[in-house]
Amino acid sequence: METTASYTVLARRYRPQTFDDVVGQQHVAQALRNAIRADRVAHAYLFTGARGVGKTSMARILAKALNCKQAVDGNPCNTCEICQAISTGGDVDVMEIDGASNRGIDDIRALRANVGIRSMRTRVKMYIIDEVHMLTKEAFNALLKTLEEPPPNVKFVFCTTEPQKVPDTILSRCQRFDFSSIETQKIAERLAEIAVQEGIEVASDAIDLVARRAGGSMRDSQSLFDQLLAFGGSRIEARDVNQLLGTADDERLLKIVRFARQRQTAELLQEIDLAHHEGVQLGNLVDQLVNCYRDLLVLRCGAQSVELIGIGPANRQALQALSQEFNLPTLSAIMQILSETKSKLAWVSHGRALVDLALIRISQLENLEEISQLITDLKSGNFPVGTAPSHARVNPASPPLALSASAQKKTPESPLPVVPEVVSPPSRIDFEESRKESIWTQLIDSIDDTIKVHLKKVSRTAIIAPNRLDIFFPATYAFSKSCFEDKPELVRRVEARLRELTGITVQIRFHLDPPKGSSDTKTEDVPRGSTVALPQQKPDFVASAEGIFSATVSRAERIRRNVE
Repeated sequence: METTASYTVLARRYRPQTFDDVVGQQHVAQALRNAIRADRVAHAYLFTGARGVGKTSMARILAKALNCKQAVDGNPCNTCEICQAISTGGDVDVMEIDGASNRGIDDIRALRANVGIRSMRTRVKMYIIDEVHMLTKEAFNALLKTLEEPPPNVKFVFCTTEPQKVPDTILSRCQRFDFSSIETQKIAERLAEIAVQEGIEVASDAIDLVARRAGGSMRDSQSLFDQLLAFGGSRIEARDVNQLLGTADDERLLKIVRFARQRQTAELLQEIDLAHHEGVQLGNLVDQLVNCYRDLLVLRCGAQSVELIGIGPANRQALQALSQEFNLPTLSAIMQILSETKSKLAWVSHGRALVDLALIRISQLENLEEISQLITDLKSGNFPVGTAPSHARVNPASPPLALSASAQKKTPESPLPVVPEVVSPPSRIDFEESRKESIWTQLIDSIDDTIKVHLKKVSRTAIIAPNRLDIFFPATYAFSKSCFEDKPELVRRVEARLRELTGITVQIRFHLDPPKGSSDTKTEDVPRGSTVALPQQKPDFVASAEGIFSATVSRAERIRRNVE
């Protein structure tokens, strides 16, 4: 309870009071100040951004600047009665409404009823609605008319962390300003100023830790800093911050990364165990490792100007050297493993085992860049001498292969002769009627899905000439036939694949089978079990059955349905 009270006092004491005081939002402050100078202040604004970046503070400053009679260059004086009342939230004409607890249509109706009442002592009445996205749909609809045509002395400021939940009808009636996350360096500078004013000595690396932990939120940084001031003594060090937050110091993070990189699994697990017993929270440790590997990724890419979020500036050089031992695919895989572990920690009771498992998996990762290159070589068949895969090595029990004299020579480093770049040429299929089914099956298996989905609907094929294949679609699949006719590039891709399979240039033509005639004998008119002569052109399912069972259908019997 004492910490909470202290935080409230500290946050209010150092809340920005002028446009110049707002840290990291100069673009918004400049736009609002210019609008006040030119008397072009909109009737409604939407302030969006993460928590604790200055949205509500900016709204209060705007209210003071519009109502202060002693304002200079768009900045309020902060000494008059109106400025002081607005700063403390006690002015009757500047109303701050919590959208989360006043979200219903009745609350908005009350607001509409009061909008038309003239302000008691200020020039402009202002409604600041925080977390406006929490309003109900009915409340938003009730607000529309008032928002579109408010009285001339009324202004609205809506603050939200989730602008995507605000209806477009509201967004279109507001001027929107997006508040950015505050840079770590600027947060650190502000915390250093607060420490001086509070008369407490705080080490620079401790301030940096708090600033990085805040994640771009000035209010979060002040909350953590307030706890730190209450926790520490006459001088606050980085170890005090880590002890308070349950986090690991930079040296420990670098140790863990090095142990995992060097596959020192025993030392790695011992370091995790030591950190756990010293009060480091597992979730915090995983978060720190994700940020640390992210920093390694940034440095490995050569982005030297990008701000580090996992490791302090003092260890940047050590991290830079360590980044050269990694490649991008491996770092990406490590971050994915840690992210999955973090998402599971909240749902299991065996969090320690999950973290141990994740770090062991990371320590066992191979060089993924080399594996990727090896896969590429395997696909292309380009094996450097001495690095052929195991299936390409000569088996002493197998018949001898015809090798060159240099390839047959054994060396101490290579006890078995290695076949240099041995690649078996792809087997060709003769383009003839007896091999038609084999050609078609391999074509379907090897073609990409965008073409396969159409070719699977083919009813039959026919080899018309030594280099021509006719493909027939059922009458109900005219669309598939038209796809090939409208897109010649699809036809060329099929012909190219046939050339790879057969070794010759094959031209293809697409046709539609005629629809089945209605002259067949009706099933209902044929006695059960009677024999019916097969038509000259067998149905598709009969031909398929013959192919599957390697048989010939000699007769067919109609099965009569029982008609009630």
